[in-house]
Amino acid sequence: MIATGFLSVVVNMAPASAVTLDTNAWYVLVNRHSGQALDVYDLATNDGARIAQWPRNDGYWQQWQFVNSGSGYYRLKSRHSGKVLEVYEWSTANLAPVVQWTDLNGANQQWRLTDTSGGYVTLTNRNSGKALEVWNSSTANGADVLQYDNWGGNNQQWQLVRVGGTSTTPPSWPSASGTQSVSSTISVSGTYDGGMRRFYGSGSLGSGSQDEDQGPLFSLANGATLQNVILGSPAADGIHCAGTCTLRNVWWEDVGEDAATFRGSGSPTFLVDGGGARAASDKVFQHNGAGTLTVRNFQFQNFGTAYRSCGNCSTQYTRHVVFENIWVTTPGNRIAGINTNYGDSATFSGVTVINDDDRDITVCQKYIGNDDGDEPSTNGSSADGTYCRYSSSNITYVD
Repeated sequence: MIATGFLSVVVNMAPASAVTLDTNAWYVLVNRHSGQALDVYDLATNDGARIAQWPRNDGYWQQWQFVNSGSGYYRLKSRHSGKVLEVYEWSTANLAPVVQWTDLNGANQQWRLTDTSGGYVTLTNRNSGKALEVWNSSTANGADVLQYDNWGGNNQQWQLVRVGGTSTTPPSWPSASGTQSVSSTISVSGTYDGGMRRFYGSGSLGSGSQDEDQGPLFSLANGATLQNVILGSPAADGIHCAGTCTLRNVWWEDVGEDAATFRGSGSPTFLVDGGGARAASDKVFQHNGAGTLTVRNFQFQNFGTAYRSCGNCSTQYTRHVVFENIWVTTPGNRIAGINTNYGDSATFSGVTVINDDDRDITVCQKYIGNDDGDEPSTNGSSADGTYCRYSSSNITYVD
């Protein structure tokens, strides 16, 4: 059955409904037994990187596109790495590992989807005839995903959750694997993986105030990455980026002064991929330096302003922000605040606004910024294609 923009596949039909795929969309695959998602482990991009399960966060490393190979088979392409899911070294043995690899369209990279029940499918490898499963029915974070004889277990069944701006339900907030107090700022260069521990301020970082001059819990050098971290309360001034930085799967349970502040001159690029922030009485993301911030697969809950280009910094720049696949749960005042007189822009796609019955939230507030410390004046809030870039189709309201 062919429908415009969709390719529908029916295989081994039982009473369950047919497998229907949009080959232009991205999906998170959630295991029926563990409730965890199919994940490129440790955000790897190399050939041979292991595939595991991990709590769902909708990061690009958990998003997969189904590429049609014909005859009812598909390759699963990672949005993070661009590589595809394969059975390593063409093995036909039980317990052979499943990894990511450059797309060669080999039979060991091709998978058939078969309905089971309750909206779940099994994925069978074309080369081996074996099913994709979570090893030993594990529920642990990071458990291996491999192939095994298809015996119909829940650990071999996967739910396809379409993402990329079409899902109106944000992923669940994660549970912490442990806690760690922070009495002095943690400096990060390279990559720091928090292992989903909760970090909270103590000592001079533990006042819980809105003081503009307090230090952050984490300070990232230019080029650094912080991932798999939960910031608890008190969170001080969150995270500071001195230049280009990446925040992956970072969660703020109770935002302090700001969740993150982005600095640096020239053309730095900042990426916030996955995670969420809530309880921000003022701003979530403060952009004081130059460059472009991209926020994707992220959720905001109970906040003042989700993003603010500094309106009165002593040194001003042209700044840009891009929102892709985000969830905004009210109460909240505005998603973005930008300065038109400095050439700022805010671009929105796949935005879901939740519990805003009266449509009160401002998507894009324009200001006339200054460099003398005064409060900036407002300059309208309508979409214009230049400064505030979105249309009604980019914003979905869920009451």
